[in-house]
Amino acid sequence: MPASNNKRHSNGSVTLVGAGPGDPELLTLRAVRALQEADVILIDNLVAPAILDFARREARKMMVGKTGYGPSCRQDEINAMMISLAKSGKRVVRLKGGDPMIFGRAGEEIAACQAAGIPIEVVPGITSAQGAASRLGVSLTQRELARRVQYITAHGANGRLPADIDWRSVADPSTTTVVYMPKRTLAELAATALAQGIAPDTPAIAVASATRPDEQVISATIATIAAQLADAAPGGPVIVMIGHALGVAQSQVSERPIAKPNLAS
Repeated sequence: MPASNNKRHSNGSVTLVGAGPGDPELLTLRAVRALQEADVILIDNLVAPAILDFARREARKMMVGKTGYGPSCRQDEINAMMISLAKSGKRVVRLKGGDPMIFGRAGEEIAACQAAGIPIEVVPGITSAQGAASRLGVSLTQRELARRVQYITAHGANGRLPADIDWRSVADPSTTTVVYMPKRTLAELAATALAQGIAPDTPAIAVASATRPDEQVISATIATIAAQLADAAPGGPVIVMIGHALGVAQSQVSERPIAKPNLAS
């Protein structure tokens, strides 16, 4: 191995690992290897506890998750912790729910490590939209129904609905929109989408704790989804999927229970 690589290894490293939506069997092989090689694992709030069964037993495990409406680690604190640990020679895994590159603030952590000269790698994960769609048995793109999929967040930096959402694209009947972090602002989002022209009967499905044993599916329309989600008050992470392609899933939800992952083995 070249000397430069030896030096980089002795200085430690950071790996951003996507833990997927919850089912441990959806981890990638590369994610499992990173967890088993880690000295320290910095864990996001949205990571399912069962994921840590694949981590190296001797690894130090630290919760550093951010919550939008309660006490949490600030991003600059997490960045500083990653860099400090890596400079001390540790192999650091920053474990994030879903995919680090989808609303995971990975860009800030990558930039911080690069500025500090810390080697950093990203291991992608299955995002919750993919996990939820797989459990529902519905394609997010459907010929003649959806030619585009878009991911948006309902939670801006100030904790409110972002002001720069492209409402024309949300109202486009040929688009499937997946809304991340919608719990607090879904009523405002739905009302604005309706005012911008989305059809009130457009299918909308909320999925809480996607792919986990306690997964919960709420089938509604854009006009009723906020009220139904509020009534259900699920505790786990939630996404809301909106679009006519979801009509297929809605008929399946009403006809049969959604298969849950078997985590017994």
